[in-house]
Amino acid sequence: MQVLVGKEPADAGRVILKKGISVAYLDQSDTLDENMTILETIFDTSRPMMRVLAKYEEAMISGKGVDQAIADVEAANAWDYERRIKSILTRLGITQLGARVGSLSGGERKRVALAHTLIEEADVLILDEPTNHLDLDMIEWLESYLQRDNITLFLVTHDRYFLETICDEILELDDGKLYTYHGNYSNFLEKKAEREESERKSIDAAQNKMRRELEWIRKQPKARTTKAKYRVNAFEDLKVAATAKKREELKTLDTEMSRIGGKILEIENISKSFGERRLVANFTYKFLKGDRIGVIGKNGAGKSTFLNLITGLEKPDAGTVEKGDNTVFGYYRQAGLDFRKDATILDVVRDVAEAIPLAKGKSLTAAQLLEQFLFPPGMHRQQAARLSGGEKRRLYLLTILMKNPNFLILDEPTNDLDIATIDVLEDYLQNFAGCLVVVSHDRYFMDKLTQHLFVLDKDFGNVQEGIITDFNGNYSDYLAAKEAQEKATVAEQKKEQKPRERPNRDKPKGPTMSQVKERERLEKEIPVLEAKLAELTAELAQPGLAFERAAAVGREIDTLNREIEAKTNRFLELVDP
Repeated sequence: MQVLVGKEPADAGRVILKKGISVAYLDQSDTLDENMTILETIFDTSRPMMRVLAKYEEAMISGKGVDQAIADVEAANAWDYERRIKSILTRLGITQLGARVGSLSGGERKRVALAHTLIEEADVLILDEPTNHLDLDMIEWLESYLQRDNITLFLVTHDRYFLETICDEILELDDGKLYTYHGNYSNFLEKKAEREESERKSIDAAQNKMRRELEWIRKQPKARTTKAKYRVNAFEDLKVAATAKKREELKTLDTEMSRIGGKILEIENISKSFGERRLVANFTYKFLKGDRIGVIGKNGAGKSTFLNLITGLEKPDAGTVEKGDNTVFGYYRQAGLDFRKDATILDVVRDVAEAIPLAKGKSLTAAQLLEQFLFPPGMHRQQAARLSGGEKRRLYLLTILMKNPNFLILDEPTNDLDIATIDVLEDYLQNFAGCLVVVSHDRYFMDKLTQHLFVLDKDFGNVQEGIITDFNGNYSDYLAAKEAQEKATVAEQKKEQKPRERPNRDKPKGPTMSQVKERERLEKEIPVLEAKLAELTAELAQPGLAFERAAAVGREIDTLNREIEAKTNRFLELVDP
């Protein structure tokens, strides 16, 4: 990707871009200027319309030059574009445009970089891990956004559902070779397995033939005929094919897990608030051996805070968290591991342990363990700080597993990992006998590993803020339940709109007194609601509306529309029963 966008030179060949084609690039590791505001970052472009909108947003924040800024936007006919930008920023949870980039978390920076890339409206989007640090609702929105017909998309992602839904062609880079597969991720897996099986058979056949040729060569006299020399030369080519490297796999660890006790982790009536915002309210749970729990909720819902509470890194405002004597936490945190500046890869592992015990009394040294995780001996003396984002994550994961925990807590473990590593991590976790708590936006990962969920979403089940719902099922089950809940709510509203049938057969000829009063009341209420709707609609269309207010107005409009529709239907029933 760096070569394609001109950030790295190619050793040979050229990258040719058709004249007039624009490209927008989202790097895996953002290079945002920490001294710039979000507003300056998002509108940092040479496009004239973007410069006009940038000045307009600056004027709205400062209150200076507003009239001229509005006139410039009108002259550029940019209001529709301004609304589209506002929609993207709102869906990505970006509202405080005046905040400095340096004050943002890693996830917030990623979302700002993604917003800047999407707003560019380039002909070609090149995205490196675009779903990292997005919550599940944002990912689903991004999927629908990128499915538009006029987008040419080239991306690297470990999100397998994303690949399945978005992509119609997949390129695999393996051992310096690029393989092309037409179709989605399911088709890729099928065709890749066929290719590797064919390669294995070719290598085995070449090795068998090489053994026969080697026997022939050893029997030949030193003075060879031309025909013999030709056969010797052919043998050298055969030797290359026979010694081709078979695909190296990341191996799982058959570790000797610390024995888990009868008391694992008991949470009793804990609550946690920041200011007036309540994140956790009166939560109680007793962990049992083999629990496999996913934690879901929107960004900012308090997932990481909840993990910090159960591990003791945060203290609850009320309630208790008691860990069993034999419980050993392995906490893989979203922030990752801070390596010592001069630490080598081997140093990082040795800082945890010189060796790790395996099942059946065996053990692995730190160096052997690194090789198991695809860090060959030639890399062991390399500085850890120079590793790629994915390699750092893999090394960090290794340091967590080396501690032989019996209670694993993983906060976004798949970020920046390649799919091969995620597959092995999934295999390891499926065989893990201890307790597992996972926060992840990777829907495939959650479906495969979790048995039930802690849901931090007050809209699910219509609970109070801070109430955590214990849902029995994986993420797909949760989506189905949420959809069923929404349908049930709509059905209940419709049911309430229908007048009940009188039990007796003799229905009154005309409306009852209560129906007449209800009709008169609705006749007065509906125009008031419609006036309020018109007022809010006009407010939403106003330029410069703050993002927080725009989101609130949008929600209020949805509520009013549903209320007007219900009352109107009831009024028509009363007019013409």
